[in-house]
Amino acid sequence: MQGECFMWGVRKSGALDAGGRRKYLNRNESGRFVKAAETLPVKSAALCLLLCYTGCRISEALALAEADIDWSTDVIRFRCLKKRGKEHVRRVPISGALKRKLKLITPSSGRIWSISRATGWRIIKSAMNEAGIVGIHASPKGLRHGFGVRCAMVGVPLNILQEWMGHSDPATTAIYLDIRDEEERELIKRTWKF
Repeated sequence: MQGECFMWGVRKSGALDAGGRRKYLNRNESGRFVKAAETLPVKSAALCLLLCYTGCRISEALALAEADIDWSTDVIRFRCLKKRGKEHVRRVPISGALKRKLKLITPSSGRIWSISRATGWRIIKSAMNEAGIVGIHASPKGLRHGFGVRCAMVGVPLNILQEWMGHSDPATTAIYLDIRDEEERELIKRTWKF
């Protein structure tokens, strides 16, 4: 069935839905999203960029505090919230640009954002609308999937991507290899070079 990935005999939801539509932002859409996010107030922009550049879940972003950012090594420590009671922290590197944006808004204690998940979702959706991104992928999860696909496309080893995404099962991470359209064309072009 399209939209699902079979690996090691396990069925996992893929980067495509049952109708073959992408559930991820492609590179072009991600670029437009970043440009649209930059026009938002600095705290909203930082939230958008954090999701786009780290692949974190919106609830993980909203739970971040200053203590979760290692400013000396440019790493954010996300507490995985989907581990059903198990404490798991994953480290994701951040760019200098994202670090600078976060430094502007990060309080010396407490959470960085004091907004609800629904408000965070509306902020992401407004940047998507401004960027002209519509469809099932125009969501926080579309940003997460887009991050995973971009990492797979540039050759980030699957075990590293698995850690950055916070997946316990490598089959879950393998969904980011299930790509279409622009990314598929980019991969096939690489096979034509001799």
